[in-house]
Amino acid sequence: MSTQVESPAATHFQPFVDSETVLPEFTLRSVLVGVILGIVFGASSVYLALKVGLTVSASIPIAVLSITIFRALGKSSILENNMTQTIGSAGESVAAGVVFTVPALLLMGYALDLSRTTLTALTGGWLGVLLMIPLRRALIVREHGKLTYPEGTACAEVLIVGEKGGSQAKLVFGGFGLALLYKFLMSGLHLWKEYPEKALGKALPGATLSAEVSPELMGVGYIIGPRVAGIMLAGGALSYLVLIPTIVFFGSGLSEPLFPAAKLIRDMSPSDVRTNFVLYIGAGAVATGGIISLARSLPMILSAFRAGVGGFKAAAATAVARTENDLPMNLVLGGAGLLWIILSAVIYFTAAELGFSLLAAAMIIAFGFFFVTVSSRITGEIGSSSNPISGMTVATILLTCLIFLAIGKVGIEARVVALSVGAVVCIAAAIGGATSQDLKTGFLVGATPRQQQIGLVIGVTTSALAIGWVLSFLNDSNTIYFPKEAPGYTAAATENRTVTLAGKTYRIHNVTEPAAGLLPGRYLINDAGQIRFVIDPGVGGIETRQLIETTGSIQGTDTGRTLRGLDDQTYRVVQVATSPEVTVEYLVDDQGQAHYRLDRRDLPYSAPKASLMKLIIDGILTQKLPWGLVLLGVFISITMELCGVAALPFAVGLYLPFSTSAAIFVGGFIRWLVDRQTGGAASEAEAEAGSGVLLSSGLIAGGSIGGLLLAALTVVASGFLTTLNVAEHFPALEHGAFADAWAITVFLLLGIGLYRIARSSPVGTKS
Repeated sequence: MSTQVESPAATHFQPFVDSETVLPEFTLRSVLVGVILGIVFGASSVYLALKVGLTVSASIPIAVLSITIFRALGKSSILENNMTQTIGSAGESVAAGVVFTVPALLLMGYALDLSRTTLTALTGGWLGVLLMIPLRRALIVREHGKLTYPEGTACAEVLIVGEKGGSQAKLVFGGFGLALLYKFLMSGLHLWKEYPEKALGKALPGATLSAEVSPELMGVGYIIGPRVAGIMLAGGALSYLVLIPTIVFFGSGLSEPLFPAAKLIRDMSPSDVRTNFVLYIGAGAVATGGIISLARSLPMILSAFRAGVGGFKAAAATAVARTENDLPMNLVLGGAGLLWIILSAVIYFTAAELGFSLLAAAMIIAFGFFFVTVSSRITGEIGSSSNPISGMTVATILLTCLIFLAIGKVGIEARVVALSVGAVVCIAAAIGGATSQDLKTGFLVGATPRQQQIGLVIGVTTSALAIGWVLSFLNDSNTIYFPKEAPGYTAAATENRTVTLAGKTYRIHNVTEPAAGLLPGRYLINDAGQIRFVIDPGVGGIETRQLIETTGSIQGTDTGRTLRGLDDQTYRVVQVATSPEVTVEYLVDDQGQAHYRLDRRDLPYSAPKASLMKLIIDGILTQKLPWGLVLLGVFISITMELCGVAALPFAVGLYLPFSTSAAIFVGGFIRWLVDRQTGGAASEAEAEAGSGVLLSSGLIAGGSIGGLLLAALTVVASGFLTTLNVAEHFPALEHGAFADAWAITVFLLLGIGLYRIARSSPVGTKS
């Protein structure tokens, strides 16, 4: 006879739908809607994580949308809505795990392989779901009343209120549409600048102030709140108003390049200084902040691990009641064993050593179990938003690299394997935390755990298939080719693929360690093996200029410089003043005909977390890092902690462009104004599902999807976008004296709208 495993606290608990009641739950429409919403929010999370290195929970917006969609289709049950949000919420967690790690391959000098990215996402997601199954009774049932699972509890309240007739899905839809329109007008029609910027000039050489006036960043700032947003802005201020000007001040007199840079500091732009020096400081700060965050949770981690082991033992008992029916333990153990075999096979193709592959796959399973357990417990106490996934990933990669170093595996293949270990564990930990929140929601509303667990596997699978493609697409659509030379360096092709530019075919050469002034990356070589172009990726790229084909006779000032075009011909660089403030450079032949325009290139996807993972792996396995810069970042984080300031958000702000932190701060400031006017939320549900949060969720999704659609148009219809570019005919919109003020004004008008809506109806769970 089967028995139930329950705690005294759970024995008297009655869910919204009792175990004897059977309602529609795992239906075709709940699965389809969950899959679609999961892909949409997963894609927007990829876009967001690449830009700012964080994601926001999608469970509540999806639950609100589900209630409204099903209400339009006819009568639905609360369990159907719960199934939809369970499946849909998987996308955000898979996206976070993938984007925090996989793009590091680009920074190591490799191409993004779609099949490898997808397989990494699938195995990590499946592992996270499987390992959480036996933990459900230990953490969700037996710890009910002790572990609150804030987002899961709030989502359950939203579903219950929706069942009784309340919903504000129009705010999510409205925010989505508004952000989509805003993004199209700004980045499609170019009616205002996306990056208003002001250099402080002689007052503080090297210092710049800027803001990325995008709706998704305002939404992020509103959701994370004023304190975290303010700390991030402080980190950005240290980077752009202190560190970069300091380096310029003391380094401008140097007559030789300062390691690790390849050119003189006096010849660098603020962006060059950031790339060559400040990013290393920021990476050291972020790594230290993540480790401190993890160490602070150490007592919780140890207790969570003990609970996890107990959960595996307790899971041997099979529950009879519908609300206690989990997937069987033999499926968990068999699935973990199958994943070990799959991972061993995948790693074998990289490392070509069976013993090493088996060891690495075993490390993934072991670290995965440990950190899924930790993640599940921590989210129960402090919520998903404060879950230190980055710190867990840093710890995984540190331990993996130290083990590899001890056994003598330090080659480039070992670096790729170390990244694979970290990536799968990162995804599993992220899914483990999200799964815990979903199962808590199900526990409160009376869902069937078995059905939820199957739904999570479906959500992970469909989202993983989409997210790998979205990541590759965003990278490819923003990749550029820029002239590059390395005199005396002869290279051989290292990839089978070729690239054709202006009718000439080039082979691809991978540089995995700095050599002859070349940074790790992918380069185009001619038949003689000479480097001709760098393939600067859309994700993690560093080139701030790009060549745009153009025609026409140009009369301007010859700069005395020359540059090769994409046709591999050398041209004179000529400057033309388009306004008193702006000059444009053209590549011109001897007859005065322009062939290319040298345009500014805004770096859209910095992938800060992936850059950090690459830095750690290289630092340990190659031992070729500017450790002085890294240690500056380490001690900056320690100093902030000693001052009582959370180091991790400060370090993230230090690492990100100031423009990103400034836009996020605006959203956080609006949240502060709203909370001050309304007195704040009275409950967790109100905090997580208030009108401002729902509208901000729509802004995030709409702005991110808008960015994806514009990237698609850039690939398939670049001529159409050029025709729509209003700034081509009215350059003052982007380059005039009031262009910056105009862009900031539009952004602030969006903020005023968010403020008015959030203040007028602060409680999102009322109709």
